[in-house]
Formats: sequence, structure tokens, C-alpha cells
Amino acid sequence: MTTTMTTLKGQPLDRLAVDGLLRRRMFYTPSFDIYGGISGLFDYGPPGTALQSNILDVWRKHFVLEDNVLEVDCTVLTPHIVFKTSGHVDRFSDWMCKDPKSGVIMRADHFVEDVLEARLRGDKEARGQATSQTQKDPKRAAKAKAKGHTAVKLDDAVVQEYESVLAQIDNYDDKGLAALIQKYDLRCASGELPTPPVAFNLMFKTSIGPSSNTPGYLRPETAQGQFLNFAKLLEFNQNVMPFASASIGKSYRNEISPRGGLLRVRELSIVSSLKLAAYSNRFHQVENVELELLPRETQLSGKTNTTRMSIGKAVADGIVDNETLGYFLARINLFLQKIGVDPKKTRFRQHLAHYACDCWDAELLTSSGWVECVGCADRSAYDLSVHSKQTEKPLLVRQQLEQPRTVTSWEIDLNRKLFGPLFKKNARAVEAVLMAASQEQRESFGKELESTGKVVIDVAELGPVEINNDVLKCELRTSSQNVREYIPNVIEPSFGIGRIIFALCEHNYWVREGDEARSVLSFPPIVAPTKVLIVPLSNDKKFLPYMDQIGQKLRNAQISSRVDVSSATIGKRYSRNDELGTALGVTVDFQTLKDGSITLRDRDTTRQVRADQDKVLAAIQEIVNGGKTWADIENDLPAFTGQDQ
Repeated sequence: MTTTMTTLKGQPLDRLAVDGLLRRRMFYTPSFDIYGGISGLFDYGPPGTALQSNILDVWRKHFVLEDNVLEVDCTVLTPHIVFKTSGHVDRFSDWMCKDPKSGVIMRADHFVEDVLEARLRGDKEARGQATSQTQKDPKRAAKAKAKGHTAVKLDDAVVQEYESVLAQIDNYDDKGLAALIQKYDLRCASGELPTPPVAFNLMFKTSIGPSSNTPGYLRPETAQGQFLNFAKLLEFNQNVMPFASASIGKSYRNEISPRGGLLRVRELSIVSSLKLAAYSNRFHQVENVELELLPRETQLSGKTNTTRMSIGKAVADGIVDNETLGYFLARINLFLQKIGVDPKKTRFRQHLAHYACDCWDAELLTSSGWVECVGCADRSAYDLSVHSKQTEKPLLVRQQLEQPRTVTSWEIDLNRKLFGPLFKKNARAVEAVLMAASQEQRESFGKELESTGKVVIDVAELGPVEINNDVLKCELRTSSQNVREYIPNVIEPSFGIGRIIFALCEHNYWVREGDEARSVLSFPPIVAPTKVLIVPLSNDKKFLPYMDQIGQKLRNAQISSRVDVSSATIGKRYSRNDELGTALGVTVDFQTLKDGSITLRDRDTTRQVRADQDKVLAAIQEIVNGGKTWADIENDLPAFTGQDQ
């Protein structure tokens, strides 16, 4: 649902202004632009690339270093069998519909959202409650008008019904979406009802090798490569559990109708981390961290109001399934705050996935509404189990027990001399079904063999298969075990970096009022694309040696800087770098020529201090590394006033 947004300073957010700034200053730009571009594909320019790199650097320090994570880099190209086994071939789909008149293809749930939200906006306008966002977005207004959804007052019950549908939109399948379209008479821009929703798999198909005999896909996520390397990673970790792995890289999703700039793209950077074994011995460190939670039950009741509580209470009350999942939800929240995401525009929404027993999305509020930016799923033992079954490779942990334990279980024995000749080429398929049987099924086999002398099992390739007690035995046995074997549970946090960047830019955007309104991006120094702007007061060549010296010292300290020697006023030079989010400004002036001192300017307050080079450079390092804030520096160094801000 779209929601009215404000800037960092509480001003109404103008999405077109933010988007225009990001494109004009080349944070990102449409790929292949001079050829007309391809929807859903973008290139990052210098500031966008630097911002992404800095976010990933913070991510590595926050997760990889803090939790001793094993980082891997896995291939993008993936054989068909891997994603068939994982369930992606059958389930990694969105519902697609089409305007029968124009042929325009749409994502069905987005179509329903757009029309219902347009009607709700029309209701607000009719009630005299038009939002500034609608007024300032002519494209949205024109689109709504074309659909005939402007300024129409709705009954209160209808408004409540629409809001309930939107709160649960992720829970509708093709039949549910089709029913909504019919019930509410949701029509395309052409005036026609869309075609019934059908499944569209989002993975990009390809073939591996010149003969095209090996079908494959570009990966839609980075997790599967980590699962497939589990046994090797466990060995690398000296067979010690628990452990975690991580992967950073590109993923590809053939989106039906990309929109919203970086919010929905076909090539995206995904960071995922897998925690093996579903428990955490560090939960006590984060149990008091408070989160805004939107549980599943609240959504199913048609509401979207969140509950704020500590993660410790959420786990204790059973809202969040276990401590390991809770640990990562809290750590995700702390990471987002560290890079500058507004905590008031952050919530965690619970939902279900086919591979997860519990799953929460960290959603960030944007001008397009609440957007999923991080998914954190308790995948249980699903992935390792299905890959182990498919490959017949043991993806499990063997744990030496301090004390032997007695285990009673139903065991299967095959008479190999009779079994092979009986089933011949189908023997392997029959054996696989028998060995995969649960303890309850094995108990049933044992009782049937004892009472009737035979069992009938269902084999997918063959249908019902009869086996007598000369070939098969199933008995209850007690044994002593010194080693415990188990497939570990997995917690997977997965971060969509592009979406985080987009939300981060909107959360840190504001307009500095004055003779001329000036846009500012107040990124925390730790992620700012450029940390320091170096400017001379004028183009006097006497300033050059000082600028070179300062620049070299910053490079030696691995602090990014930028020099602006243009003829614009110093105020304008500051301003255009404030747009880029540059955290600090160093000015070389005529006083520098006398005593070597320089000024240091803060982007957000525009206040300045003055000191010798070494003190200023030390202050810069403290701010960039997060050791001190600008307020601390103002207490340490003398204030300076005298240059155009």
C-alpha cells in the first residue's frame, strides 16, 4: 500500500525530485540508455557504486567478522536439476495477467493493488483529504484518471474491505486474484477486464555448453551454492557445528513488469548468509533489541498495525519461532540502523514460504509503500534434505556423543540375491522408496509382513509394487550409538542491496531551505560515497600544494575524497556535494598559506571548525570510523565562521 512519506526533516517527500537527483547525479542510470534501455536493468554510476561498496563493507564487518562467517563465491550458472530439486522450477513464480485489448502484460497482484489503491486515493480526494504525494505525481494522477478512479467517495465498509484485501495481497493465489478482479470489477486502462492470472516462472533459462544438452538457469538467489557446498564447508570448519556461510553476488529474476526504479529489477545484488543449526548461544546479547512486528495473524485479520516489543519477548511468546531466528532479526535491525535506515520506517512482517517453517521480511517504508528489503527464513532442514535425497550424498553432521545412547528403531533389510533379479533395472527406484520411509511407515511394513507376508508400496515410476517377506524384512531393533547423525536446520537472512540503497536514499533525503532550496543526502559517514570534499577558496595556484598534501594523507588513511576546483562559488560547490551525500568538507584558504590550518565543514549543520592539518585529519578519521560524531568534534576543536555555506 502506498503511504505518505516525509523527508528526514519532516518535509513532504517529492519522489520525482529524489528520483531526478539520483539519476542526474548518476547514483544509477538505465542500462543501454542510448539504445532506448531495457526495463528493469540499471547501471550504478560512481556515487551509487561507492555507496553499494560501502554498505557491503559494513555488512561484512557486521555479520562476517562478528559471527565468524565462512564467505564463498558460487557460480551464477546453475543446472536445471538443482532448481528442480530445490522447488524453484515449480514454485518460483508470480501470477501474470494481460490486457486483452492492448496486450500489455501485468503482474496480477500489482494490478489489483494499483486499482484498489487508486480507488482509495479517489475516496480521499472526494473527502477532501488528497495527499501531497498524489498532487505532486502527475504520472500517478493521470494513470488513476485514465482508470476512472479519481474523486469517487466510497462507503466506509468498502474502504475497510479494500484495505483488508491490500493487507493480505501476498496470500492470494491465481484463483483468489481472479476472484478479486471479478468481484470488484477491476479493469485495465483500456476498460477491459484482464485475462485470468497464470503462473510465470521468474528464472532466466539458458543452456550450458555448445550442444545445449544441459539446460540451466541464471540463479535467482545466492543460497543454493552454499547448500551444495555444505559438506566441504563443514570439513573446512573442522567438522565443528554450528557454523555460518555467506555469499555476495548477482542474482537474476525475469520480472513480469519491472517498476519503481531499483525496487524491482531483473539483475540484482543479493547478500545471503546461512546459519547451520537452529540455535544461538549469543541470543542474550540482543534479547532487549526492540522491533516493530507485523505477525501473520494480524495480517489475516485484515489489519497492518504493528506491535513493538523486544525480540526476547517475541521468542518467549512464540511469535518468533526460535532464538536463532530472533538473533538474526535483531542483528538485521541493528545493521539497517547502522547504515542509516530510519528506524521509524522499518517493520518486520511475517509470512510463509514453501521452504520455511517461519519467515520474516524486514520491510522499509518508501514512496512506493512498504517494500521487502531483507528476508530472514528458518528453512529448517528442507534444502539439505532434498539435495541429499536427490544426489544420494550424505549432507549431514556426525557428532561424537560423550555418552553412548540406546536407540530403538524399525530397520529395513533387503535380500540382495533376490531383490536385484526381481526388480532388475527398477531396483534402485524401489530401494529409494523403502529407505526413505519414515519410522511410522516402517512400523506399518513390519506389521503387514508379519500378518500377510507381503507389503505394497507406491513407486512413482512403476505404480504399486508388491514385495514379499522373502525379499524384505522390517524389524524393531535396539542398538547402542556413539555417534549422532543429523541434518542441521538453517537460518537464512537474504539482503536485496538495490532496494536497501533506494530506501536509504529516500530516508536520508531532505531539502535545505534558503534563498534557493538545496537537496541534501545525509548518509552516515560510514557509508557516504565520498567522505571528504576538498575545496580551495579560489583558483590561486598557491593552494595546490596544500590540497595535494591533504588528498595524499586522506588516501594513505584509506578515506575517499574529491576535489572541486571549479569557478563556482564555494557555497555552490558545497551544495552540489551535499547532494552526493559527501559527509565533510575541507577548505584551503589564505589563512592556510600563513599557518597551515584548514577548516572542516559538516554537511548536515554546515557549521565549521578550524585547526591544523593533523588535528583535522584525526577528526575526519574519528567521524568516518564512527568513533565520534560532529558534536564531539565541535567540543574538541574551535569553531570557525567566515565562509559562504
